[in-house]
Amino acid sequence: MATSDTAAGAATDVFEEHRSLLTGVAYRMLGRVTDAEDVVQEAWLRWSGADREAVREPRGYLVRITTRLAIDRLRQAQARHESYVGPWLPEPIATDFGHTVPDTAERAVLVESVSLAVLVVLESLSPLERAVFVLREAFGFPYGEIATALDRTEAAVRQLAGRARRHVDERKPRFEVDQRQRRDLTERFLAAAQGGDLEGLLALLAPDVRLIGDTDGKSKAPLRIMETADKIARFLAAVGQDIAVPDPELIFTELNGGPAMILFSAGRPDAAVSLDVADGRIQAVYIMRNPDKLTHLTELRPGDGGQ
Repeated sequence: MATSDTAAGAATDVFEEHRSLLTGVAYRMLGRVTDAEDVVQEAWLRWSGADREAVREPRGYLVRITTRLAIDRLRQAQARHESYVGPWLPEPIATDFGHTVPDTAERAVLVESVSLAVLVVLESLSPLERAVFVLREAFGFPYGEIATALDRTEAAVRQLAGRARRHVDERKPRFEVDQRQRRDLTERFLAAAQGGDLEGLLALLAPDVRLIGDTDGKSKAPLRIMETADKIARFLAAVGQDIAVPDPELIFTELNGGPAMILFSAGRPDAAVSLDVADGRIQAVYIMRNPDKLTHLTELRPGDGGQ
């Protein structure tokens, strides 16, 4: 019995050592916190029931299981997206790169790989292309390990990686990773919106700025992508002055590697707003109001164990 308990404890320790990596892979693959957690839990069940003595490299084994489970779930999710009401955005995730990763090239890669701008583009990749991109670009896995994880040849993986990288580079919006500039613009954006300051908003928005709202028809937000600074500034100035939710409370936090705002209503997250910034202007405004994608952010509310 003691031997069995010891083995179970060792299996748990190994899995917990790699949990953060597995969650990072699953989230970047799926764009949903809840789906990523489900995949990691399923990976744990498979790991706990596996012949672990035959596993020479637990990290690679666990990544392989997680990646394949995420690919299966991603294929199912793509079918669900077809019936989604309005624009679809990834589920925002709380990050802490500002405190855990130095301001280096490594941090820039992590920020980009989890940014809403890149995750939106990844939605247009095939599941295999997305898996290769995530494993190679975000986590630096060698082509040989990725080939083993996906049961493909290394030559095929290199081809997938090149195609995915070109696709992302061609379609992702430019955005600034300087956190101080992003935070400054985020605060100025909020002040202008809350004050109904049309001129102030126009000064902050790039001429070809886009506003993307995600509700799945369950809350109020534009059901189509809005474009041009004039239209978006007028919309924000009108909405910002009339926040029609009970007991509103606004906090600043870090979501998807950058400064963001979460509006709470009666203690529950009602909206999450993030910005893409480049050349000192706001290039994109992301507004998440689908309640199903906000529940997990409740813990970020001050007084509830959040930041």
